[in-house]
Amino acid sequence: MASEAKAATSYEDGLKGASDKVAEFHEDTSALKKLQHWLHKTPSAVPLIVLVAALIIFGVVAENFFKAGTLSVILQQIAIVGILGCAQTIVILTAGIDLSVGAIAVFSSVLMGQMTFRYGIPAPASIAIGLALGTAMGAVNGWLIAKMKLPPFIVTLGTWQILLASNFIYSANETIRSSDIEKSAPALRFWGNDVVFFADEAVKNSGVKILYAVFLMIVLVAIMAYVLRSTAWGRYVYATGDDPQAAELAGVPTGKVLIQVYALAGLFCAIAGWVMIGRFGSVSPTASTGQLGNIQSITAVVIGGISLFGGRGSIVGMFFGALIVGVFEMGLRLVGTDPQWTFFLIGALIIFAVAVDQWIRKVAG
Repeated sequence: MASEAKAATSYEDGLKGASDKVAEFHEDTSALKKLQHWLHKTPSAVPLIVLVAALIIFGVVAENFFKAGTLSVILQQIAIVGILGCAQTIVILTAGIDLSVGAIAVFSSVLMGQMTFRYGIPAPASIAIGLALGTAMGAVNGWLIAKMKLPPFIVTLGTWQILLASNFIYSANETIRSSDIEKSAPALRFWGNDVVFFADEAVKNSGVKILYAVFLMIVLVAIMAYVLRSTAWGRYVYATGDDPQAAELAGVPTGKVLIQVYALAGLFCAIAGWVMIGRFGSVSPTASTGQLGNIQSITAVVIGGISLFGGRGSIVGMFFGALIVGVFEMGLRLVGTDPQWTFFLIGALIIFAVAVDQWIRKVAG
């Protein structure tokens, strides 16, 4: 017994002065690490920095760049892309993609025009029907993805082709002229009206014109920024894109959310179609938006810092991304460079944006 007590005492004595810490973790607090964490918390920071840099550079090299008229033209040029970008943003936040946004926009505009001029339906009613049908087109995409478990890329690639073909078949390639719209259905071109600021009554065509469509785009971005940041539904969208399995376990109805997201995207596309009529003045089934709208919206989203893997990003960043594209196009045009440089630089920005996103995601992990 004495030997056992002695061993116990020796053991207790041996522990005296020993560290009681099981493990220690040292966090990297370098400036680079802090920058990565800040960018992760503020995804719209990178596109904002790029936008400010582009404005400064083109403001220096292009003499007329900072004229109010030039800046208003940039806003007018991105109005349609910005609204399509709202649609693409909420889809990509769920880790999906929508290649049919341009086709839905053009087909919706054609439906609005044809219902008014072919069937004699009042323009306001035709617009409402077109918006509803655009929403339905998006909802079909969402149903196929959520319920049939088909990949978003394949589904929307297929519906893009189907809707474009339906657009040409239904319209018989008929363009409704701006003069007819102005005379018989001015409501169709409502978003093409403008407000003039700083006009001089003594000078004809003076002042800065801002289309109603620009105000609409800004309002939609502001509303969706609030919805995604401050509502339960917005958190559901982020959760669905970040980890759908974990979201389901937490009680998020991910299938329902996906259908709602694609339906809302379809509504935004239909609104963009209505804006197209006002912006271009006519209803044309061959509008370039049908072919390029999806690429343009994805470009704005990616440059805007929204992760293609879902669950991270800000719709305000998409707005900055659309502005970056508009600034580059206008700035290079004023400088007098080859237009191909616009595509070159935008392509480089896309790769840069994806690389930055991957870098930030590693830190988040």
